Amino acid sequence: MNKAFISTDKAPAAIGTYSQAVKVGTAVYLSGQIPLVPETMEMISEDFSEQTHQVFKNIAAVCEEAGGKIHDLVKINIYLTDLSNFATVNEVMSQYFKQPYPARAALGVRALPKGAQVEIDGIMELPSTN
Repeated sequence: MNKAFISTDKAPAAIGTYSQAVKVGTAVYLSGQIPLVPETMEMISEDFSEQTHQVFKNIAAVCEEAGGKIHDLVKINIYLTDLSNFATVNEVMSQYFKQPYPARAALGVRALPKGAQVEIDGIMELPSTN
């Protein structure tokens, strides 16, 4: 299988040894995004809701660079440093997705890169062009 490595300047540059996403066939595996503003590589703010919106914007930019849209995500993993923010994640997520929603897991973690409060990764299935 051929692998295509996805990169866009509309999402934060990788801050480690990884690609923003890797496409294999019609599946796209998205690396975790944190709430960095792509132009500055700085955290959007300390506000959890703003951080979550920025993460979804970053994810959407990578999806589009790969040839899809955020609603083509079939699975996402959400990492939270404080699980009490889960209701806010649901509220923000409802602004980016309509039913049927992607499969999802939410995990509480001790810390995330650069002090982020939320990180999201995912798997996207590109629509058939047939």
